[in-house]
Amino acid sequence: MYMTGASPPLLPTNGDGIALSLVIPVYRSMDVLPKLVETIETCLANSDYSGRYEIVLVNDCSPDGSWAVIEELSATHPQIRGISLRKNAGQHNATMAGLKFARGEVIVIMDDDLQHPPEAITELARRIEDGADVCYTRYRNRKHAAWKRWGSWFNDRMAVHLINKPRGLYLSSFKALRRDVVETILLYNGPYPYVDALILNATNNITSIEIDHQARHAGESNYNLRRLVSLWLKMATGSSIFPLRLATISGFVLAAASLIFLMTVIFQKIMHPETQPGWTSVMATLLLIGGLQMVFLGIIGEYVGRIYLRLNNIPQFVVGKTTFEARN
Repeated sequence: MYMTGASPPLLPTNGDGIALSLVIPVYRSMDVLPKLVETIETCLANSDYSGRYEIVLVNDCSPDGSWAVIEELSATHPQIRGISLRKNAGQHNATMAGLKFARGEVIVIMDDDLQHPPEAITELARRIEDGADVCYTRYRNRKHAAWKRWGSWFNDRMAVHLINKPRGLYLSSFKALRRDVVETILLYNGPYPYVDALILNATNNITSIEIDHQARHAGESNYNLRRLVSLWLKMATGSSIFPLRLATISGFVLAAASLIFLMTVIFQKIMHPETQPGWTSVMATLLLIGGLQMVFLGIIGEYVGRIYLRLNNIPQFVVGKTTFEARN
């Protein structure tokens, strides 16, 4: 648990009578959405949130029939609010779109593949009502491939330095947030939001619960290696200046090492005048310095590119359609 202090008791509902919002980014999930909605309804039917919740499904310009399924479900389930983005924006941007339209006092963010058990929704919400600002989940038995688990481990370690994540806190995409924390997060209007970094900047009053990770209901994960690397770069260069500091520190270390190497070469030449200049050592030094320069130029380029996009007001997302305009 990572809680510091406590917040006042949560209001039971807002002006629309909604106490709980479920924000779910959707991509290539047309086959799983009916089962997902059915399972959520079953889990909340006999809870304190029965009749006081909404399901915000954000179609991230999915190339399959996900939006058609959302429209069908919305027509028969009044608690469903569908949002369709004009362009694929990515999971975190789609999440920001869902948060913007969510009306509940407790907002739960979850994936669309049923690997996040809906049975844990009420426990997450209860932790918020008990005083936490944010409640994450951590998995007992992850169903991801080995390379994804390794990537998650690496990302977890780096997040400690990049976004000041508390050690031991797992940044799961299945989490619950208090309304005022969400409002603080929505103040960020840049094109590259990293939701977990925004959360950590907004509050230290964070806790977590353990859940069982479920097998994917249908299809395959939409996160390949390229998307995961892109997400990591968003965290590294969109939410932290640590890479720039690393480049600066490495520059000083390399300069010191080069000075030591130069002094060693001069000393060796004085003591052993017959020593021939070393082609291998010269080339190795040049390649090392050149490689580091290119890496750090790339890091600087990432920052400059993001600054350029921010200055040009590139939107986080563009809403094309919703299913609730006729109702409101």
